[in-house]
Amino acid sequence: MIYIGNQTAFAAATITEPFDYALAHGFDAFEWFPDKRDGVGWDTADLEGPVRAQVRETARAAGMRVSVHARGHANPLLPEGLGWLLEDLELARDLGAVLLNIHLYEDAGVPAFVEAIAPLLGQASEAGVTVTIENTPAHTPELFNALFERLRGVGSLAASRVGMCLDVGHANLCPATQNHYLGFVDRLAPALPILHLHLHENWGDADSHLPLFTGPSATDDSGIRALLRRLRARSFSGSMILEQWPQPPSLLDAARRRLRQMLGLGDE
Repeated sequence: MIYIGNQTAFAAATITEPFDYALAHGFDAFEWFPDKRDGVGWDTADLEGPVRAQVRETARAAGMRVSVHARGHANPLLPEGLGWLLEDLELARDLGAVLLNIHLYEDAGVPAFVEAIAPLLGQASEAGVTVTIENTPAHTPELFNALFERLRGVGSLAASRVGMCLDVGHANLCPATQNHYLGFVDRLAPALPILHLHLHENWGDADSHLPLFTGPSATDDSGIRALLRRLRARSFSGSMILEQWPQPPSLLDAARRRLRQMLGLGDE
């Protein structure tokens, strides 16, 4: 099944404003992203236990599929990085999230990264939470192929619930596939599991996180249609997260409605 939703935002007036919007407009997915910079935004400490429980029950009652995006600076290769990731996993459990998304840090090589996240994967598996690993603009498809080949080769991790979060905007910025995110997807190994999607647009020059159908696809949506065909061929099932908080927020509704039509999910 495919779910379409949005994400908390650094620029939102309150932590819950994008979540409240998603509920009010019938979105069936939502992602929580602790992202605090210079005192602006929020982190896990700002979402206390009673609020977490209320969010969990509200989302459950609405049939909303919840995910958590681990803080972007949580590098498991650093001493404090794993601790941050485990805090974000606790947030995922408290919110009733089915998935925790993390970034790939390959500074010390793929084997070192896989070893560093092993405790996280183990605890996530015990909690019933899937872990996805997201591509950033610096990552090539071949690097992700090597990552998942390594994950498959480690016996203790083979049964873990782990896959890729394909960030389409980042794929469009990758120097190896600049302005050709479809080429990025085509170079991913057929067996590589894409379990989660971050959707935003750019012109190949900056990570501008434009809402879908307001960038290049505003005048030519053939790329988005081709992407959906590729995902269908891979039997994609999961959340498609619109990674922005635009003004007006109705741009989210327009993108979601158009995606549903393209996917044959009909109008709501």
